[in-house]
Amino acid sequence: MKDNLKDVGIWGQRHYQYLKENKPSMIGVMRMNGSLISYLQQVNEQADEMVFQLVKQIAKQEGVTEELKRRDQMAWVGAMNNIRNRVNGIVLNEVIFV
Repeated sequence: MKDNLKDVGIWGQRHYQYLKENKPSMIGVMRMNGSLISYLQQVNEQADEMVFQLVKQIAKQEGVTEELKRRDQMAWVGAMNNIRNRVNGIVLNEVIFV
């Protein structure tokens, strides 16, 4: 059976893939009771919020500010990319792969 995942976001799709590979019976149960899409949407919202909060928090802790952006845009971009990559790993481990 093919699920329509266009409305669940990237994090919801990643979680679906994890469930498909590791917990297929869970997908079957949620399909039967009609909760799969709303569950994946909730996972996506939770992950999005976690990414937003962690990026903001880590950037503040590490001094990646708008002032740095004005002074040295390339350093700011590099620092933000580094932060986003770390945050993505955290979200994958704490929200998606569970």
